[in-house]
Amino acid sequence: MQSEAVLRANLLAVTLDKVIEGLTKTAAAAGAGAEPDPTVPVYRGDFTSINALYIEKEWSDGLPIVPPTRDRIEAFLRHTHRSADDTLGVLLPDNRAATIWSIAVNGVMAGCRPEYMPILVALVEAMADPVYGVEHSGNTPGSDTLIILNGPITKTLGFNYTQGVMRDGFQANTSIGRFWRLYLRNVAGFLPNKTDKATFGNTWRVVVPENEDVLAELGWPSIAVDQGFKSTDDTVTISRYAGGGVSSSVSGSTPEEILPYIADALVRQHSWHLTFVMGVGYGTIRPLAMMSPIVARTIAQAGWSKRDVQQFFFEHARMKAWEMERMLRDWGGKPIWNLTEEAAKGNIPRDVYACSEDPDRLVPIAWQPEHFMLAVTGDPLRPSAYAFGHNGQLGFPVTKKIVTTPR
Repeated sequence: MQSEAVLRANLLAVTLDKVIEGLTKTAAAAGAGAEPDPTVPVYRGDFTSINALYIEKEWSDGLPIVPPTRDRIEAFLRHTHRSADDTLGVLLPDNRAATIWSIAVNGVMAGCRPEYMPILVALVEAMADPVYGVEHSGNTPGSDTLIILNGPITKTLGFNYTQGVMRDGFQANTSIGRFWRLYLRNVAGFLPNKTDKATFGNTWRVVVPENEDVLAELGWPSIAVDQGFKSTDDTVTISRYAGGGVSSSVSGSTPEEILPYIADALVRQHSWHLTFVMGVGYGTIRPLAMMSPIVARTIAQAGWSKRDVQQFFFEHARMKAWEMERMLRDWGGKPIWNLTEEAAKGNIPRDVYACSEDPDRLVPIAWQPEHFMLAVTGDPLRPSAYAFGHNGQLGFPVTKKIVTTPR
């Protein structure tokens, strides 16, 4: 909206100094010298006044919180073998330590039960993993994290993994999902209209467990097994998605009839995300398809493995080469967008993206079949699927084991 002259003047007079300052000065830890001792009560009062204070201090997401009293915090700490002052990492943007104590505090606030504590610890371990990239949580697209749960703990703690699996209303699924956003706010330091710069934004998502019984019946590996863990391990997997869309009543009685619907949905969920195919974070896009058990059973009964489904997505979740280049060039504004040139440089797989010079050749939205993530969950008797647009390296999938050994 600015002329070239106005833009240049603003860059030189305003932006440049801020860029230099950002590159040459070390940011102080958030609230250095001003934050209260985390083990000392900050206020004494009734439920209403405590919640009013938390909203005023921006410690709340706007919903009522459970006051994190010492006895409630101690109840959470008894469900982990870790010490209260153990640090799992330092989280950006506020450079604040992620401690076991702060996990318990925010778990209480979110309405979690003490026995959820091992899951909360594993989640923060994943949040602190550099591969995930928590520092991107407040960027423009407003993408938010989906938490996928695997293992026996799904049943032990009463998670919903059937009808309405993405709906709130189940304490374990809902409160742990809320915990994630509270921890991003209160410890990492992402505050709306301040450090969280999402254009539209999403909010926290409830935890989505896979249906382990159906996976065992079909002989399909879970997300956790795909990530290198055992089927008996309790794990959490986090990854950030810009959004998704449901494919309701997927029709067909064979894989060849069913899977084109889902492949098409995966393509439609990705536009600017294709910058993670090339240009930024080469090959880091990880599309996610969730399918209901009846859809998975129908495919498996035809003799198809999960790997076969991923191969189908790789071969059919495609677009014309010129269309991908247009999205990268015109819609993504990327200076690097020519698939043939990038393949010649060895930056992207030649046999996948430059097998010919035909601009109408079909190219996949992900580099390899294994890059398509597939989860089985939801209503057992409704033939539906859900496709998510992935945020690439700005929220890359990370899986952590849940350690349930109490103190």
